[in-house]
Amino acid sequence: DKRTIEKFEKEAAELGKGSFKYAWVLDKLKAERERGITIDIALWKFETPKFMVTVIDAPGHRDFIKNMITGTSQADCAILIIAAGTGEFEAGISKDGQTREHALLAFTLGVRQLIVAVNKMDTTKWSEDRFNEIVKETSTFIKKVGYNPKNVAFVPISGWHGDNMLEESTNMPWFKGWTKDIKGGSVKGKTLLDAID
Repeated sequence: DKRTIEKFEKEAAELGKGSFKYAWVLDKLKAERERGITIDIALWKFETPKFMVTVIDAPGHRDFIKNMITGTSQADCAILIIAAGTGEFEAGISKDGQTREHALLAFTLGVRQLIVAVNKMDTTKWSEDRFNEIVKETSTFIKKVGYNPKNVAFVPISGWHGDNMLEESTNMPWFKGWTKDIKGGSVKGKTLLDAID
């Protein structure tokens, strides 16, 4: 609710981490808030038109990979959050990058459904070229891991601004939506919520 977010915003600002107000919805530990990283798994439940969903927020930081494995091993679907910012994407997808490692671990742990959310599109000025570059490179590496990119929804989002999270973004008119192959045809959507559903 709005009051809770305002409280998190004030507390985050006091620690010099104002941009972390939304992360604090699931990051409850004092150490998580001070360091600005997820350490332990956290659960969040919600309903879509088709499913009862439990999000398992797993750490992305290398030091807490054991906790990430614990969370991922319970999942039916993984949402790989990729930062679109220059340098951030490249670091994550590099040979020893966390993005690469998390995709490999998810597949190894038996998670066969994957959604790729390309986050921080606002930092790229909503660039279609940057999104397409990330989709191309990510498709190549997830294919090597074992996923079929045609079965994966790639969604450009801004978690900070809410673009393409629940509703279609007006900041990315070039994005006509994603298409994903499934048994007996294909499905289409525009948002991350559509992809989850």
